[in-house]
Amino acid sequence: MSVERQDSLIPARPAPPRPRPGWSWHHPATRARLWQLLAVLGVAALVGWLVHNTQVNMAARGIQSGWDFLGQTAGFDIGEQPIAFESTDTYWRAFLVGLLNTLRVAFAGVVLCTLLGALIGVGRFSRNLPVRALCRGYVELFRNVPLLVQLLVWYLLLVEYLPDTTEAWSWGEGIFLSKSGLILPFAQHGADGWHWSVPVIDGFAIDGGAALSPEFLAVLAGLTFYTAAFVAEVVRAGIASVPRGQIEAAQSIALSRWQTLRLVTGPQALRVMAPPLTNQYLNLTKNSSLAVAVGYPDLVSIANTSLNQTGRALECIAIVMLVYLTLSLATALLMSRLDHRDLARQEP
Repeated sequence: MSVERQDSLIPARPAPPRPRPGWSWHHPATRARLWQLLAVLGVAALVGWLVHNTQVNMAARGIQSGWDFLGQTAGFDIGEQPIAFESTDTYWRAFLVGLLNTLRVAFAGVVLCTLLGALIGVGRFSRNLPVRALCRGYVELFRNVPLLVQLLVWYLLLVEYLPDTTEAWSWGEGIFLSKSGLILPFAQHGADGWHWSVPVIDGFAIDGGAALSPEFLAVLAGLTFYTAAFVAEVVRAGIASVPRGQIEAAQSIALSRWQTLRLVTGPQALRVMAPPLTNQYLNLTKNSSLAVAVGYPDLVSIANTSLNQTGRALECIAIVMLVYLTLSLATALLMSRLDHRDLARQEP
């Protein structure tokens, strides 16, 4: 047996373990950890000083502080009630109602703007010139008009130019649209269980079903049409990022345009679209705070009312900041999980 053969049979020695970095000041990792620690301590000290200084100034001016007001009686009514609420309920329940109203309009807005934005973004690649021009005009119009202006326009259209309740527009069985809002059939819980409630016009009112107020419709329409313009650009850019060779390869095996989009272009474009889509969803959730401009009782509106009645400005603002921070982080985490799962499925 040759020497080379014998050497190949001898197992190689494992590499010696790399020495762990010591805690010497001359080591870069040690200095980096120390500076990070000092930065955290500095931020904590600054926050503590601000909180202490605020409490001292508030006490000097006789301004009450604390979270005990959340257990006190609210004393005001809320027009939109996803859960039961009366004026005798506490402030914390009022904040819960406002949070649910915010979640309701934000979730519906995310779903609708995604569908509409995807449709318009794909329409930008249509072979039909009027369709391309219409999609481009939509993007340029709604993207460049401030959202607050759009909310006010939608609210004005809903409360001024729609017919009265007795002359409501109707479609099919039990769908009515008037100045009172949109009335839809809805499942309701009664003494005998769940039953399908179909709205009907009864005199000067519409009984049954579920009502979506003009304020909710205005906020939902504004958020949907505004954000859909940005989503459409995200979709267009994602599709355009796919190499032309991929599309030509799909055409060479006789795939239709829909099959090419669904099987070739779409999956590759999703990798590019995921991060900017997350930003748009976060923007929509935060932009829902503008609902106070049209009287929709979201979290910000409830916080303003509670602030005016209790004078607990710091606490009310802190609740709003904490809720929106939590919603933003939860949305970003959810989109990140979905993106990683999609990438894992596409890997061979």
